[in-house]
Amino acid sequence: MKNFNSGFTLIELLVVIAIIAILAAIAIPFYQENTIKARLVEVENVAAVVKSAVTAYNQEKVGEWPNCPTLDEVRNSLGVSVGSVSRISGISVLNGIISVTIQNIHSKVDGKTLTLTPTANGDGSVRWIWGWSSDFPTYLRPKS
Repeated sequence: MKNFNSGFTLIELLVVIAIIAILAAIAIPFYQENTIKARLVEVENVAAVVKSAVTAYNQEKVGEWPNCPTLDEVRNSLGVSVGSVSRISGISVLNGIISVTIQNIHSKVDGKTLTLTPTANGDGSVRWIWGWSSDFPTYLRPKS
């Protein structure tokens, strides 16, 4: 009688484990980076909501920019409710420039600031330009 062993050899199992380890070593950093980017989108969306309110204020007051140095003043003066967002620790609007301080995302970006700076065009429209802290990671910066 012939005895056939079925199954994998130890070398085959080690090769499979090595391949899985290599794939995991490549995939995990990409996953972490994309998680940070997804959380930053929430911060960018908060800034976009405030940007709409600041633009409306500017058009209503004919070229005048609001000054709201605290989150409470942003809520009360501009009518924007952004207090429930856990990804920001502070938001202010000074001379139309919106500054958002980031928290609870990742140590790479926590405590750093994103800004939106308005430029009034001659036709009454407003162009917004993203800015960031000097130590903000380049690959995580918002696209204009």
